[in-house]
Amino acid sequence: MVYESTRDNTKKLNSADIILQGISDDGGLFVPSAIPEIDSNFLLDMVNLDYRERAKRILVLFLTDYTEEEISRCVDSAYDPQKFSSDSIAPVIQLTHDISILELWHGPTCAFKDMALQLLPHLMRTAMDKKGIEEDVVILVATSGDTGKAALEGFKDVEGTHIVVFYPLSGVSRIQELQMTTQEGSNVYVLGVAGNFDDAQTGVKRIFTHREFNADMKKAGYRLSSANSINWGRLVPQIIYYVSAYIDMIDAQALANDETFDVVVPTGNFGNILAAYYAKQMGIPIDRLICASNRNNILTDFISSGIYDSNRKFYKTISPSMDILISSNLERLLYEILERNDGAVSYLMDELKTKGKYELTYEQHKKLKEQFWGGYADDRDTLNTIKSIYHQFNYVLDPHTAVGMKVLCDYREAVGGHKKALLVSTASPYKFIEDVLIGIGGEELVRNKDEFEMLEILASMSNTPIPESLRQLKNKEVVHTQAYAKENMEEAVAQIFNIGGVE
Repeated sequence: MVYESTRDNTKKLNSADIILQGISDDGGLFVPSAIPEIDSNFLLDMVNLDYRERAKRILVLFLTDYTEEEISRCVDSAYDPQKFSSDSIAPVIQLTHDISILELWHGPTCAFKDMALQLLPHLMRTAMDKKGIEEDVVILVATSGDTGKAALEGFKDVEGTHIVVFYPLSGVSRIQELQMTTQEGSNVYVLGVAGNFDDAQTGVKRIFTHREFNADMKKAGYRLSSANSINWGRLVPQIIYYVSAYIDMIDAQALANDETFDVVVPTGNFGNILAAYYAKQMGIPIDRLICASNRNNILTDFISSGIYDSNRKFYKTISPSMDILISSNLERLLYEILERNDGAVSYLMDELKTKGKYELTYEQHKKLKEQFWGGYADDRDTLNTIKSIYHQFNYVLDPHTAVGMKVLCDYREAVGGHKKALLVSTASPYKFIEDVLIGIGGEELVRNKDEFEMLEILASMSNTPIPESLRQLKNKEVVHTQAYAKENMEEAVAQIFNIGGVE
């Protein structure tokens, strides 16, 4: 299989090349030239396989220039049972007869980003060996909270790599910030940005497309790559858990064979729900893809109107990983909706860059609405949902998953009927401890309490264990304290790697 850029599909590269490169030099994102299809026999053959073996069977369809032995080694290293608190890696919990929850937060950093970022470093290191890369690879990451820690944990001390994470100051939870600023490793750098996630993401993209700076980095023995979901090596592992979840639902008789179901995904950068879209294209019988947003509901408005307009107020919410107005992975979906017309995609992306907005045609918008439905929940809705689910089912949702649950209820009310649904749970509630406790029992539960006292309270109330990685934060030293203006991100990278000539 070869991959092509959404902005110039004459470029054809294999998977090892695009995983190393991260983003196309024309600013586009790499996509497969075709989506492999799977049938019911392929799926039934995986019922008795564990998550690792299922992952290997999916990855060989996409990473055709990797050998089966290479893929097997990468997968076994990434999904080592000792790194995950669940033997299932990505367990499916049946909440009601028609709602299942896919828990993606049992990895080392307690968020769904672990599902991809435990694997990506191994794919990248293998690609470096396959291509005979002598330069060190510098991974640049913009994070709205979870990607940063997951990438740091995945790449720490990986030979031949360095990782630089930019996060928005005052734009992540206290636990998320502590996870990053206490990160150990000889090759890791964590930098605050005076701005929001979109500012950090725009800055990273600007560095990638600055040819002179990239040339200077290469002269110094470095090449840039990305661990954000703009890198296909981040996205392809996410397809795996949708396929695996469907098999688990069939096995648990939560679904009948070939029964269609809805998938609900809380998302900001659109990568997680895009992976579900690709799983559907492969043959998983997903009906509607329900896109759940917080108060930064640009995706809700886009799905409803066909107009993507980032000229709007940015809100800080209690679901900070979704506080995004520029959803990068949407470009990959546009490429499909626009029938792989790279020129049309380039035009829309230029409109977004210069005017902050773009608009689909009637037919393009119709294609979008046939598969997607968008809704949103504000902070009050989110807290009420956390409270309701806890008291009804003794199950604790983090704020992002609570957004998804509220939007699922709104969708069912809007369209009628109760088709079975899979709700994607993206983070442990312990990562957003203060707001979760406020949702369950009000301000009194958190008054005059620090984060670590709150962890103990939730453990007692929910009868669930505190993730050990979060418990240990109390005794870790903050080692990353530098912060930069959003205009100076390139300068920060230049200082770290002693690169001259920065404008």
